[in-house]
Amino acid sequence: MKHQQNRKEFSKLIEKNQRIIHKITSIYCNSGDDREDLFQEICLQLWNSYGSFREDSKFSTWMYRVALNTAISNVRKKKNNFSFEPLNEYTRLPLESDDDKENVKLLYKAVSMLNSIDKAIILLWLEEKNYDEIASIIGTTKSNISVKLVRIKRKLEEIVNNTIKQES
Repeated sequence: MKHQQNRKEFSKLIEKNQRIIHKITSIYCNSGDDREDLFQEICLQLWNSYGSFREDSKFSTWMYRVALNTAISNVRKKKNNFSFEPLNEYTRLPLESDDDKENVKLLYKAVSMLNSIDKAIILLWLEEKNYDEIASIIGTTKSNISVKLVRIKRKLEEIVNNTIKQES
């Protein structure tokens, strides 16, 4: 009976927080099929790890950590060059002009060139997670996240500027 109760509780939590998984799969996968496969793999890993969730952090924080670790492991296993698909259904932003759309595409292209950990950090920062939450999810210190974000932003700026120069 307790197993059924856990399953129902888990299903509700996944349903409530599935947007997190979708965002992660959209960052780490090219195609819809790959995103679907990774979504299933993340859910399976979450279920297998659910018994170890200690509730000393928010479920969404724990979920991010498990999902990101699963996605990063998946990328390492496949050793493919995954790219970010800009403006898919999970990352749409209200954009006013064609320039806004081009700028967002350029940013997402730059994000796709980052390594797995940097992608995860910038994804969480764009989700407006605070440094403590990002550090908890990634498994590092707040000061390390602060330093990494400065470096990631510089790297993104450099990539964007180089891309603009090449297109000119």
